[in-house]
Amino acid sequence: MSTLHSLFALSIPLLEIFVRGSATYIALLAMMRVIGRREAGGLGITDVLLVVLVAQAAAVGLHGQASSVTDGAVLVGTILFWSVVFDALAYRWPRIGRLIKSEPRLLIRNGEYNLQVLRRELMTREEVQSQLRLHGVDDPAEVERAYIEPNGLISIVRRDHGEPDEPGRPDVTL
Repeated sequence: MSTLHSLFALSIPLLEIFVRGSATYIALLAMMRVIGRREAGGLGITDVLLVVLVAQAAAVGLHGQASSVTDGAVLVGTILFWSVVFDALAYRWPRIGRLIKSEPRLLIRNGEYNLQVLRRELMTREEVQSQLRLHGVDDPAEVERAYIEPNGLISIVRRDHGEPDEPGRPDVTL
């Protein structure tokens, strides 16, 4: 029975778990907000590796000497708590929301690239053109507006206001 008790008993103080979880969540949120949207969209193998490494590096700061299931549950609860709090703040107060959450950025207007946004997002014209092709657009001149969205994906409004293809799903008829 003592083994079962040690499995669920807090091994470090509750306040320490909460403070560690809070500090780590807020620090990672700030860092992810600074790196830009491009890193958020569609994960490739190197992106998954990066996420795993960041999680592993953050784990030391998160759990300290924690060893029980309850410690982990409190930590997960703390992270979920802050996630909900920041979402609620962003919803309730739009000014705070602009600090916490990204807004779409205009990549193309009337067929012309916004070079300032391309530089900020570390994107080349070729990378944007690749994304345009995924939407069934061959020439940037066909684009009235294209945005990089907060999730890292690119959305397009065509000049003819036709519907672009859905990314990753080419219009193929057999």
